[in-house]
Amino acid sequence: MLKKANLSDDFYVDSAGTIAAHSGERADARMRQHAQKRGYQLESISRKVNPEVDFDKFDYIVAMDDSNMSDLLYLARNEQDEKKLSKMTDYCSSFENTSVPDPYYGGSSGFELVLDLLEDASEGLLKFIQNER
Repeated sequence: MLKKANLSDDFYVDSAGTIAAHSGERADARMRQHAQKRGYQLESISRKVNPEVDFDKFDYIVAMDDSNMSDLLYLARNEQDEKKLSKMTDYCSSFENTSVPDPYYGGSSGFELVLDLLEDASEGLLKFIQNER
């Protein structure tokens, strides 16, 4: 979406987890396959959130679900850090989900739902950021 809006050079986007269970790994092969069908290349390597770096480096830290949000609130060092936090579904306009579900046990439809939610929320997040600028 950033590429389509000619904004790739204006943003640095990264992904991290609140636990280290998959650190150093690529995204699930099934998710990569479903994403590729939509034209997305998921090439990042998983890492754990580093609160001493990430809260200073990023303007927005977006959680996928309530558990991640709770973990991030715990890691926040102060009120300024907390103000950077939101949930991805806060930016949805077409879905009423309050969390991005874990797709790994829902078969193909689970991965497709996650991609639908993320596309919707990403559009909303980009609009939110552009309005703030």
